Amino acid sequence: MDLSIVGILMLDGITNGAIYALLGLATVLVFTVTRVIFIPQGEFVAYGALTLAIFQTGKVPGTVWLLLLMAVLAAAMDVRLTWQHTRNAPKALKAGVFTLLVPALVAAISVWAAPRQFSLLVQALLTVCVVTSFGPLVYRLAYQSLADASSLTLLIVSVGVHFAMTGLGLLFFGAEGFRNPSFWDARFNLGPVAVTGQAVIIIGVSLALIGLLWQFFEHTLYGKALRATAVNRLGARLMGISSHAAGQSTFAMAALIGALSGLLIGPTTTVFYDSGFLIGLKGFVAAVIGGLASYPAAAVGALFVGLVEAFGSFWASAFKEVIVFTMILPILVWRSMAGGHSEEH
Repeated sequence: MDLSIVGILMLDGITNGAIYALLGLATVLVFTVTRVIFIPQGEFVAYGALTLAIFQTGKVPGTVWLLLLMAVLAAAMDVRLTWQHTRNAPKALKAGVFTLLVPALVAAISVWAAPRQFSLLVQALLTVCVVTSFGPLVYRLAYQSLADASSLTLLIVSVGVHFAMTGLGLLFFGAEGFRNPSFWDARFNLGPVAVTGQAVIIIGVSLALIGLLWQFFEHTLYGKALRATAVNRLGARLMGISSHAAGQSTFAMAALIGALSGLLIGPTTTVFYDSGFLIGLKGFVAAVIGGLASYPAAAVGALFVGLVEAFGSFWASAFKEVIVFTMILPILVWRSMAGGHSEEH
């Protein structure tokens, strides 16, 4: 192995690590606020890449119809819940319309725009809107009524949501894979290493999004409210912070991160309906390295995962996934020995 190969592998590892960093941050974000180990995070990645691929063909993606169906179900649940608490029909109807409004608007624009085949950037923006809209609906349908359940119960629900989203992905996108066009076709030579414009976009967007998340949580009132919910859910409720609103906002941000990740990796690899699972698991490994609590540690862990995967694929390509996922075992053992133990009630 010479220096040119090392440079190529390091670039590949950093590029992949940037994606895993985003997914790791999303996993930490969801867990700290809602206590949900969100296994389907990778499905948002696959939905993002495949929705854009269908928009490229001039057709309406199946995710648009799924979004409408989920919005109708969530609106019906909100109408029923509001009616049970208030016995006020106009207020109950208003709650349902509020839940249905944004998804219906996004779906209507998607149906109108799909056959017109706008530019790649417009289609990418529309894809982000579609996939991001799934986040609050997934929380409302699967998790909101179980917000106070045990972490084990929430984990079991996450497994069910993962299988449901994967099956729906097969239904809407089929078994064949798609590869999207690159957002930037430029190439730069750094010595023996050729850096593509898409790699520059991946690293740049990842750094920008990580910086925006830090700015949001450190310097905005709503970000501090989410942090308060993560630290003490009961105390946040007593201070007037809605745990349901916090959960829906958190899932919306997780869906946004997943959609952007799907757009970023779509031009670099062929994405199938179930590709998001492995990608999401690698983000989860990065989050575990950060203890499911530290954003900087998760980002560093993601970079480490990307580099290990790149060099592992060079030395033993058939076992690169095994190498990556085996790393989680010594980390869990170390954290178990170093950390305290408490029983969850």
